[in-house]
Formats: sequence, C-alpha cells, structure tokens
Amino acid sequence: MSEGETKRMVQKMREVQVKLMRGLLDLVILQFLRVHPMHGYQIITHIRKNFGVYFGPSTVYPLLGLLEEKGYIKSTWDLNNDRPRKVYCLTHEGENLLGFTEASLNQICRKLMTMGLNKIIVNNGVSALPLTTLKTAETH
Repeated sequence: MSEGETKRMVQKMREVQVKLMRGLLDLVILQFLRVHPMHGYQIITHIRKNFGVYFGPSTVYPLLGLLEEKGYIKSTWDLNNDRPRKVYCLTHEGENLLGFTEASLNQICRKLMTMGLNKIIVNNGVSALPLTTLKTAETH
C-alpha cells in the first residue's frame, strides 16, 4: 500500500469514527455521567481524550440542555471553585435510557457481525454489495 493510499484510508477511518461519534454522542455523555458527575468542559475533554474526536461547546452544551430537558440528566451549580460551574449527573431515567440504548446497540452490532459488514438484507434476500457501493448509490 502506498503512502497516499494509507493516508486516504486513515482519513476515511477518521471520517467514519466522527460520524459514529456524532450519532452516539448522547450515549457517550450518559456513559461518562454514569461513572461520575461532570461539568461541560470535563465532558468535552473526556470525549477528546477517549475518542480522539473534538466536539466543541456549540455541540455539547445544547445536547446537555436537551438531555436535561428530557429528564435524562440533571444539573446543579458548583460554586466552590474560582468560577461557578454547572455539574451534570445521570438521573434514573437516564440510567434506563442508557440500558435500553446499550442493549439496542449490542443487538445491532451482533446483527452486523453475523451477516457481515459488507452484506445487507434486501427484499428478504442478501445483497453482497459493499457498503461503499451502497453509499455511492444512495448519494446519486
């Protein structure tokens, strides 16, 4: 494999990782909060350290607000530092959602592994089209 091909492959893998993270960001945040309460900047930092992907305040804070509005997390103000920080923790509803989401994600992963990542079910049959071919077909 040439250096250029390697770079392109790494770039594609990174694109897939960012896309998956964007779709699973709420799950990731809930999982972090399952371990211990955090303020927004801690969440942003943990995402970057654990996944190598940066989601900034304009992405994370609105999602935290939405999760709180839905009752999955709650916040309290920590006034014991130099500056006040809103600290988020997981609620019972959030714990339940996390459990359901993990179960669904595990089921999806098992299904993908049993049928192969390059095959999909189409009209009760299996298509052996590579996913890249399907993506290209979807965009046209």
